Amino acid sequence: MKNTLWTKNFTFLTVATVLGAAGGIASSFALSFLVFDETGSTFAAALLVAAQLIPGFLIPLMAAPWMDRLPRKPFLVAGDVVNGVLYAFAGLYLLNFPFSYTGYLLFSMLLAALGAFDSLAYNSLYPQLIPEGCEQKGYTVSGMVYPTMKVLMTPVAALLFQKVGVAGILLAQGALSLLAALVESRIRLREEDRRGDERFSFRLWRRDLADAGRYLRKERGIRGIYAYMAATNGVAEGYAPLLVAFFRTAPGFTVAMYSAFSVAEFAGRTLGGLFHYHVEIPPKRRFSFAFLVYQVYEAMDMLLLWLPYPAMLINRAVCGLLGINSATMRQAAVQRSIPDALRAKLNAFESMLISAACCVLSLLVGALGEVLDYRLCITLCGAFGCACCWATIWRERRAVRQIYNERDSRMEAWAEKAQ
Repeated sequence: MKNTLWTKNFTFLTVATVLGAAGGIASSFALSFLVFDETGSTFAAALLVAAQLIPGFLIPLMAAPWMDRLPRKPFLVAGDVVNGVLYAFAGLYLLNFPFSYTGYLLFSMLLAALGAFDSLAYNSLYPQLIPEGCEQKGYTVSGMVYPTMKVLMTPVAALLFQKVGVAGILLAQGALSLLAALVESRIRLREEDRRGDERFSFRLWRRDLADAGRYLRKERGIRGIYAYMAATNGVAEGYAPLLVAFFRTAPGFTVAMYSAFSVAEFAGRTLGGLFHYHVEIPPKRRFSFAFLVYQVYEAMDMLLLWLPYPAMLINRAVCGLLGINSATMRQAAVQRSIPDALRAKLNAFESMLISAACCVLSLLVGALGEVLDYRLCITLCGAFGCACCWATIWRERRAVRQIYNERDSRMEAWAEKAQ
């Protein structure tokens, strides 16, 4: 009998993800405009982004050992409950009191901490809810939820912003988060409690992190993938403001033309997602396909702003099409190959590495944009990403190929050793 992806558990988690994404996109849209309207400062908005990186870096480090020893579903449900309460509280506050930048700065840091916590729980639980053999389809669905909801919810959020205001949107987000928690509570999953007879302590927390460190030292392929993901995500985060600046200042370009990038990329991601959902790439071809995609993606970035505008849209559509395929294939391969007993800690390490790279490279690329032409800056960013791909993925190609092309039997061996 062939396994089906859409079990009750997977359906419940997907529905909860859609609810959370819908509310999160609308509230982020509303709050970003609120901050600028109240402060009139782009630096104030930038300070909020920088502040949100701090808990995103620290929380996974602190929480991951707990999540690998305790059932993960309660973390996920509790996170959405607290999220719902906080947004509802913020909505009620804005209905009765004036906006406070300092208060919102603290509130945004709290939300970022909760978001990092929730993301870690979600990424650690998600592989357990995908039936064996359906990993490719499962991660395709996961990769399509947010971009789909962003395209659908952004115009809705703009309408709600005018009709009901920020407070109304935040109250709706609170209700959607609580509804998501209710849906997640219906997931039925038997999870193992790995605490044993030991009480959780700083010594045990440090030992658990040391176990993850030893695993990473041995797994050159995982290290290579994590390093490249950090570099390419950091570069993308860094040049995003340069794209905005280019379309604001270059003759013949407008903000509306820039916004069409997201539509083109969404179209590409949709086509790529449909392809990847229905067509399975043969295992022996997966590494070669992924490496080719990485090279094409970086080359597309290098060429992007030197092209005529219609070709720019095609460029972004191609990146969306290829990106969703390589991302879902990578997620499925990595999550399948790492042991469940270390999953949260390894996901936390990747999250921390990406956060650190985004912070550092954003500052470096932003400084570069002050002295060089925006087109040249983005070309250099693409070249840097391409060089990082050769220095990580290609350099460790034997180990990375094993992760992409095979089901790594070392995972089971590590799990047995851990027990």
